[in-house]
Amino acid sequence: MIYRSKAPLRIGLAGGGTDVSPYCDEYGGAILNATISLYAYATIEILTDPSVLIEAIDRDERCAHELADMLPVNGTLDLAKGVYNHIVRKYGKVPSGFKLTTYVDAPAGSGLGTSSTLVVAILGVFAEWLKLPLGEYDIADAAYTIEREELNMAGGKQDQYAATFGGVNFMEFYASNKVIVNPLRIKPQYLFELENNLLLYFTATSRLSSTIIEAQSKNVTDKNQTSIDAMHHLKEQAQMMKEALLKGQVQEIGAILDYGFRYKKQMAQGISNNKMDELYEVALKAGATGGKISGAGGGGFMMFYCPGNKRYDVKKALANFGGDFRDYQFIEKGLSSWQV
Repeated sequence: MIYRSKAPLRIGLAGGGTDVSPYCDEYGGAILNATISLYAYATIEILTDPSVLIEAIDRDERCAHELADMLPVNGTLDLAKGVYNHIVRKYGKVPSGFKLTTYVDAPAGSGLGTSSTLVVAILGVFAEWLKLPLGEYDIADAAYTIEREELNMAGGKQDQYAATFGGVNFMEFYASNKVIVNPLRIKPQYLFELENNLLLYFTATSRLSSTIIEAQSKNVTDKNQTSIDAMHHLKEQAQMMKEALLKGQVQEIGAILDYGFRYKKQMAQGISNNKMDELYEVALKAGATGGKISGAGGGGFMMFYCPGNKRYDVKKALANFGGDFRDYQFIEKGLSSWQV
């Protein structure tokens, strides 16, 4: 028997960073994001011998262990091991040896929530195999617990919920890990226009998001008012984006993105850099009305809002920067799992 799952990556449209503790615990956070047609995949194949084989095809990494209650978290494929250890700790031993194979459509550190989405996909395939009674909030919360608490990886809360629920969501974050996911019913023509005008550009660099997120968290702990005020503005940006999308005010989206871009850079050092600032200014001169850095920043993907037919001018203007544009579509379905 073979068990499979897939979970979509996401783009954050507004409010990025306000889902990170301690800001959301103290002030409450808000983010608007949307899942796209890039995925993290997981497959479990049952083995006849008591062993555990894990392979990340996209990273060309693999490891093998005897079937045990706990697998060593030692820097190799720790996300997969962390999910396995969590499953065994909470639900008991698995019934047989297995091979777990994973693949992600975007590189790690790209700003599209790859790590958290992979955890959700792996949880999904274990739930399919073991018939675990887990709802959407259960899986998202478990993914957060594994990454942030059990593996001590710095980061926020939005990615796990986006990957699990799918679609366009306005999310609220509060103390005690309280999360409220509000699906938005946006008219198809507004989403089509957003998809047409919003270019997704990979800068051909990646970054370690945890370093930037730790600096952001420290700024809140240290009461750095500039950083805290910037997060307040980004939370406001999420409300602005929500209203613009629901009302079909797509002509305002570029300005709303630009508003967030200016404040996001004030949250922590390293979110932007000279290259990303240059990319942004060149895109604006070519006709973009706004844009943003995806995820924690420092590299990975950027987005540019190009109304009318300015997308072609922007693509031409950025042709010599060494990155590439990625095609995508907005998708409504979150985590899916099945068996064959």
